[in-house]
Amino acid sequence: QVLLVESGGGLVQPGGSLRLSCVLSGDIFTHFGMGWFRQAPGKEREFVAALSWDGRRTKYEESVKGRSTISRDNSKNTMYLQMNGLKAEDTAVYYCAADKVTPYVAANESSWYGYWGQGTQVTVSS
Repeated sequence: QVLLVESGGGLVQPGGSLRLSCVLSGDIFTHFGMGWFRQAPGKEREFVAALSWDGRRTKYEESVKGRSTISRDNSKNTMYLQMNGLKAEDTAVYYCAADKVTPYVAANESSWYGYWGQGTQVTVSS
């Protein structure tokens, strides 16, 4: 079955950077559009960024646009999220997700994703 494993989270000071990674196993990586979502304590899960199977289409949530870059390396079955200029409000558990139904779009709706990772904690604090 499809398995998604995130890594790269941690504690970072405001203004700092992190690169999250998500490795997919159990299926052909290029069959999937991929996305990042996050959930802060007491809040609903929200969309962060997404990209199509070939990386040509991307989409970002407004608050991270210009500070974050989503990418993928299909030879390594891995998706990345580079986050710069981190703010306290970026603190959340970050989840990667895989969409096999519409891999040619960068989907921003969580309902489009059929597979989810376990999450990695990102904490932005001084």
